[in-house]
Amino acid sequence: MRNLLLLAGCLVICSFTRGDHPAITREAIAEEIPFLLDFYKQLHQSPELSFQEKETSRKLAAELRKVGYEVTEGVGGYGIVGILKNGPGPTILYRTDMDALPMVEKTGLPYASAVKVPHNGQETGTMHSCGHDMHMTTWLGTARVMARMKDQWKGTLMLIGQPAEELGAGSKMMLDAGLYTRFGVPTFGIGLHCSPTIPAGQVGFGKGYTMANSERMDIKIFGIGAHGASPHMSIDPVVLASMMIMELQTIVSRSMKPTEPAVVTVGAIKGGTQYNIIPDEVTLQLTIRTFSEEVRQLVHRRIKEIAKGTAIAAGLPEDKMPVVTLANDFTPANFNHPDLIDKLSASAVKAVGSQNVIEAEPQMVGEDFSRYGRTEHKVPTALFWLGTVPDERLKNSDLPGLHSPFYYPAPQKSLETGIIVTTQSLLDLFKGA
Repeated sequence: MRNLLLLAGCLVICSFTRGDHPAITREAIAEEIPFLLDFYKQLHQSPELSFQEKETSRKLAAELRKVGYEVTEGVGGYGIVGILKNGPGPTILYRTDMDALPMVEKTGLPYASAVKVPHNGQETGTMHSCGHDMHMTTWLGTARVMARMKDQWKGTLMLIGQPAEELGAGSKMMLDAGLYTRFGVPTFGIGLHCSPTIPAGQVGFGKGYTMANSERMDIKIFGIGAHGASPHMSIDPVVLASMMIMELQTIVSRSMKPTEPAVVTVGAIKGGTQYNIIPDEVTLQLTIRTFSEEVRQLVHRRIKEIAKGTAIAAGLPEDKMPVVTLANDFTPANFNHPDLIDKLSASAVKAVGSQNVIEAEPQMVGEDFSRYGRTEHKVPTALFWLGTVPDERLKNSDLPGLHSPFYYPAPQKSLETGIIVTTQSLLDLFKGA
């Protein structure tokens, strides 16, 4: 039975690889697939939220040690660093994230998460709805294959298991904990992210800015409260909030060049206690997405101008001007180094064929992987998209996005593609750096 499984795995991988790809890679991956599929399902069934990745990081650290990596735990929260030294050569960082999201899974999968945890004073489900379980398993599979293929490369492989990506905090925590001073500055940094729109078996690459600056902003709007039946005695902050929301929509449409991408979304309105009371305070919560620093600062300025201008027009005194607060959890835009993307996409063509390597469009989602290339060391970094959409979902046009309770990847095909592309990329980078 084991031999049949290995043969089946090899046949699947061989079907989407070119003849110039080293046979040892295909064989090594095929032998790892049964173990990795089981490991993936275990991770999917036992997700942990940001800052709570204790068992997840412990499992990954234990698996790395089994195949010869020197592992350090507790690097910035539950962050782990696995080092495999294999003679003189470049140092290449490969990151995975580990955290899950607070939501109830609705996929109906036999290995669906049923984990319940307290969150914000309530009980909620927990789910790997952003594909971090696939990231981790691909990362572990690549780690195992690279350890088996040490005769094919020279250098140092630095594997990063990062906490708290969903909150945009984990990479900063690890860098602040001395990642580069304790373990060395990498020559390159790479990572991958599941795509909910690219078919399993394919990968996507983009140059330059591929993911956006991501930040939160609150606007506290003051007014003069009154009885709901006596609006003439009030300055209604609910109405002011409504006017402000509509004006905020003109920032992207009228204050910016049409060629400059940005998003200003009001995701929450909080205010009032009862239907017949005009409150004296309302809060708006915004998410802001940009690429360039110039556009980012323009958006900030226009939000403040609109908030203050609306309040002045309503007749509010100076001591009741809106308070605009920018949260301190800013996640910088991800920039893919063009030369590194050329190298990675060439490796991907070797691994899965040109028909399975696509050009990916920039997206306004955030990813704190960006910070690994934004230190004073200016490490060239690149994050590529791993296609995960199962064939049956493509046929039915059933494409739930990331962070959806219905999202799931095609496990085996996604793993095989992710491992063979990443392994080939590492081998080529070690040989050509």
